Amino acid sequence: MSILNLAIENPWWKNAVIYEVYADKFAKNFKGFADKLGYLKDLGINCIWILPHYPSPMVDDGYDVSDYMSVRSELGTLGDFRRFASKAHKMGIKVIVDFVLNHVSISHPWFRERPEFFIRSKTAKEFKQATNPFSHMKSSNWIWDPETKDYYFASFYPQQADLNWDNPEVFKATIEVVDFWIGQGVDGFRLDAAPFLIKREGTGCVNLPETHAIIKKIRTHVESRNPQVILLAESNGTHEEIRSYLNGQECHMAFNFHLMAKIYFAIMTENPSVAKEAAKVLNDPPPDCQWAIFLRNHDDLTLSHLPVEERDELLARLDPKAKYLFEGGYGTSMRLATILKGNKNKILEAFRLLLSLSGAPVIYYGDEIGMENLELAEKPADSRKYVRGEFNWKEAEKQIKDPGSLLNELRTIIKNRKS
Repeated sequence: MSILNLAIENPWWKNAVIYEVYADKFAKNFKGFADKLGYLKDLGINCIWILPHYPSPMVDDGYDVSDYMSVRSELGTLGDFRRFASKAHKMGIKVIVDFVLNHVSISHPWFRERPEFFIRSKTAKEFKQATNPFSHMKSSNWIWDPETKDYYFASFYPQQADLNWDNPEVFKATIEVVDFWIGQGVDGFRLDAAPFLIKREGTGCVNLPETHAIIKKIRTHVESRNPQVILLAESNGTHEEIRSYLNGQECHMAFNFHLMAKIYFAIMTENPSVAKEAAKVLNDPPPDCQWAIFLRNHDDLTLSHLPVEERDELLARLDPKAKYLFEGGYGTSMRLATILKGNKNKILEAFRLLLSLSGAPVIYYGDEIGMENLELAEKPADSRKYVRGEFNWKEAEKQIKDPGSLLNELRTIIKNRKS
């Protein structure tokens, strides 16, 4: 049997332990990141998910991309990225990058040079039922463009214009980006806001059949280039809507938001069986697919999919003073250690529960050393800023030297899980 066939039959992502991280907030730049890989290797990480590293005005911490085929200048050069990825591979660590499919920054050259790449209107009356996740920042998804004297559609920040995926040229341009980053050594793409690609009248403009058709085309192309490169879906909605991206023809993995909520019920009620029982129903990927399971990430801890009573109960347990609520949605922006008030034993219990479940566990940077929410003078319009602080290397170095630290005990839990 060839090495390639063996790899396909035993895909690396089935045994992934993923670390989600901003390159700049962790190590300043990709040169520094390469030097810090030993820390992640020692932790037991074998896959890094890099949050947006592209050139950007940084309105949305990099999710407003202005150039898909480069690296933000403060992070270094493309050569620095390639050397980082190469060193990671030599250490047995895969590299996934965020791929923002739904929108680009209005600073992207496409916005002025390729108007047909975007959804525009003279009346702003279309798609009245479309989801508006940032309703506290904008009253409508239609944004007035004074230069062209019409409106463009933006699901998220006003500065993030949605791409027109009904235009086949958008797909062609996107595939060029995919090919480019595969050439730079990338092992996978996390598909940001995957459900939003296609808009249709009379719908919420999410999780539509035409969106699934696009992702199938991307998967087919990726497999033709390198069958070891994976797609990881960020999709919300009902459990079945999220699971629909796991069908052997679209994404290899998807984030299990519903199981995450049950894990928090288990943590806050000190009843692990809640999560374990839920996992029997919710952690059921189809063949040749897998769930990505997690406690926290860079976004608010979204609970929009829960029934109202369950959501309100859990939010009251997580954030009783409503200090970190994400106003545009139904969640709260809190790091794990903030939720658990810095209690090392409770944090470890949360990780033990997560790592006892099947799936690919995702660890958000800093949670392994008990980093808490940033202290900000004023509440930001976007409460997710609370969980996106600089990595505390002083604390990490202190914990490395302490055998009984949160960091070292988590290392042991990850090691035991792998064995």
